[in-house]
Amino acid sequence: MAILSGGKNVYGFQVGVLMLNTRFPRPPGDIGNAHTFPFPVLHRIVPEATPVRVVDQADPALIAPFVAAGTELAEAGCEIVTTSCGFLAIFQRELAAGIPVPVAASALLQVPMVARMLAPDQKVGILTHDAAALTERHYAGVGWSSRDIPISVAGMVGEPAWDESVGGNLPRLDTAAVEAAVVRKALAILQREQTIGAFVLECTNLPPYAPAIRRATGRPVFDIVTLVTTLAAAVQRAEFGSGREPRPSAPIT
Repeated sequence: MAILSGGKNVYGFQVGVLMLNTRFPRPPGDIGNAHTFPFPVLHRIVPEATPVRVVDQADPALIAPFVAAGTELAEAGCEIVTTSCGFLAIFQRELAAGIPVPVAASALLQVPMVARMLAPDQKVGILTHDAAALTERHYAGVGWSSRDIPISVAGMVGEPAWDESVGGNLPRLDTAAVEAAVVRKALAILQREQTIGAFVLECTNLPPYAPAIRRATGRPVFDIVTLVTTLAAAVQRAEFGSGREPRPSAPIT
């Protein structure tokens, strides 16, 4: 019989998600839907983190409550912490410094990797919530610059189906209408920049529509789901050749 060690109330979570305080629906594929990942994740709402304070204000006063909530997730057993808003890229360094496990604040962390996989004359297409609010400070927060990596950015703000749900933080979502709007935006980037080699979805509410973007554009699509799935694989390693399920890693001491 195995001897187990305790000290927590819940077990089996390798990934923790720091959630903004929102109320719009979150279909499968969204970071806030538990069915998005093929493994259990533990969500923690940061009450102070409204979309306005994160996206529009980039309020540094939010760093402390995010660090506190992320530390709680780590203490609950999560070995990777991520967030429900890619605009938190601006605080990537602060969150990583304050939370005692690796932190992936934004899907934008993947942009340098994606760019290096493309031909030198190709660009990375970035789909975001608000293109005007996404700045060089966000890119610098996750370690790169648009001066070094060629990108083309389009935002969803101004699309009625998006604005009445995610943009307005309202409890209604027309998924078909939003999908059509997202695909239009992706195709518009391609029309403007025919050298787009791949897409990165900054917004964590866009992955439900990633398959439609892929079908419409023929380009690979990276997002918070591809990032978190990769990170989860790093802490849930199967034993080669054994056919056994991944074992939980040893607790951090």
